[in-house]
Amino acid sequence: MSARVLLLNSSFEPIQVVNWQKAFILWFQGKVDVLDTHHLFARTIRETFPIPSIIRLKKYTRFRRKSFIRFSRENVYLRDSFECQYCGVKPLQRELTLDHVLPASRGGDKNWLNVVTACKPCNQKKSNKTPEEARMPLKMKPDEPKWLPEPGLSIDTVQVPESWQLYLIVTHGARRAASGY
Repeated sequence: MSARVLLLNSSFEPIQVVNWQKAFILWFQGKVDVLDTHHLFARTIRETFPIPSIIRLKKYTRFRRKSFIRFSRENVYLRDSFECQYCGVKPLQRELTLDHVLPASRGGDKNWLNVVTACKPCNQKKSNKTPEEARMPLKMKPDEPKWLPEPGLSIDTVQVPESWQLYLIVTHGARRAASGY
């Protein structure tokens, strides 16, 4: 069983998606309230428990913001607004790729200044060329972000439980948190 559980802060802001085992631990420790359940059950010898779908922390949890922005696939997508930097399309997140402006095979590094978000067709079309050689100009020159990416939760829209939709909004083909924290 691989039921996912949406974890909300006490202010109803989505924090993350956890597995059902983690949700049970938080529930039995008295740290969360269960707001909704799946139509699945966990059974012990004596009891049957509904598997939570949405849980909410009883106490507000403050999250520290980082002064250093880690280079990662998700953060590159956030910097580029989940938009292909060659054609401008905003496909589903699973259809996005990272592209080296100067190809890795030609010495291009994997860093903020050389990696952009690209859709699969543009990445394949550009292949082992620079944007100039491929005649595919960049929409925006890649740069290390000086800001923190929008906090919140990014969830691919595939198989998002209907009960979660109250807490999530759609942007760029992915479900994102309705509000940051």
